[in-house]
Amino acid sequence: MNFARSCFVYIVASRSHNLYIGITNNLERRILEHREGLVPGFTKRYRIHRLVYYEVFGHIRAAIAREKQIKAWTRKKKIALIEASNPTWVDLEASLFSIPKKQIPRPKPRASG
Repeated sequence: MNFARSCFVYIVASRSHNLYIGITNNLERRILEHREGLVPGFTKRYRIHRLVYYEVFGHIRAAIAREKQIKAWTRKKKIALIEASNPTWVDLEASLFSIPKKQIPRPKPRASG
């Protein structure tokens, strides 16, 4: 898929269906960052890295507005959105990105001293 010059609103989930809604201009990189635990905070703590939903936008303003809209919804409505296109909560990453998974280099630890 050619996603050049696109913006994405995406939903990632944990196995227990904790949800995170985000926005990015590089979906493949961002999902890999979630998967590798490079996004600190909520998604790392609860292992939220399975891509279960996304939308593509040509303009950042439209993507930001949609992200805000979805974030304001009830959990029930968010789940209905996911299940309308992905009823079994399959991780969509593999079907979107056919290139082999690459490792994002981890930052080198600072020398204490």
